Amino acid sequence: MSAEPRAAAPTLGELRAVVQPDWVMARAAEHWTGTLYMRRLSIYLTWLLVRTRVSANGVTALMILAGGLAGPALLLPGLWGPVVAAVLAQLQMYLDCCDGEVARWRQTMSPRGVFLDQVGHYVAEGSIGLFLGVATALHVSEGTFDWWFAFLGALLMAGIWFNKSLNMMVTLARANSGLGQLPDHAAASRIASRSIMARLRAVAGFLPLHRMFHSIELTLVSLLVALVALAVPAVWPWYVLTLAVLIWIVSLGHFIAIWKSSRLEAQ
Repeated sequence: MSAEPRAAAPTLGELRAVVQPDWVMARAAEHWTGTLYMRRLSIYLTWLLVRTRVSANGVTALMILAGGLAGPALLLPGLWGPVVAAVLAQLQMYLDCCDGEVARWRQTMSPRGVFLDQVGHYVAEGSIGLFLGVATALHVSEGTFDWWFAFLGALLMAGIWFNKSLNMMVTLARANSGLGQLPDHAAASRIASRSIMARLRAVAGFLPLHRMFHSIELTLVSLLVALVALAVPAVWPWYVLTLAVLIWIVSLGHFIAIWKSSRLEAQ
């Protein structure tokens, strides 16, 4: 039986009750910006979007475009690059809130939408990592292109993609083993609670370096580094080198945490 169609022009209250229910706000995957301010603002754009013919996947396409341009924006000279990249990352997250809200209101949630959403995040975060290295390669020496930093950018992009894909690998492993999907709420992130691993998870919670490689955090920290680089130019190359090393340390920790957790155990 098909779902009952909803009004084309809902009030904000009607819209919020459907597209921002408690289970959405309590998701473990909900970014801190969503809880802090994005969801407070996204409802207004969603209110406008559901009055148009723009589909949820159309909104996701705009999200992919915004996130994909965040990396190349870093090639702009001076502070313009990091500033524009940070703005585009914020826009990406804003549209990422709206596409799901439009889909929930119109009851058009689908595997295609989930797929496009993942494409958007991989494109944004990977391109930011790559172009941090390329921008440094262009500007670290006057009139030359330092391929060493371009390589570090590629290494950073690969590490970001590998780290992100680990969670998808868990989903695939469970599906291929006949296990159900893990619950998408805060309790799910506390599945592993064994001795040393529990302590490591506590450290990660206190010093969440893994969050550094999301598009929002990566562009905001890069903007801060760019401000420092106005006085201390040498900080920028060291920043890119540190990121290229740190992402693989984080990825190793992420891999071990998954391997030692109950997420891969037959139930």
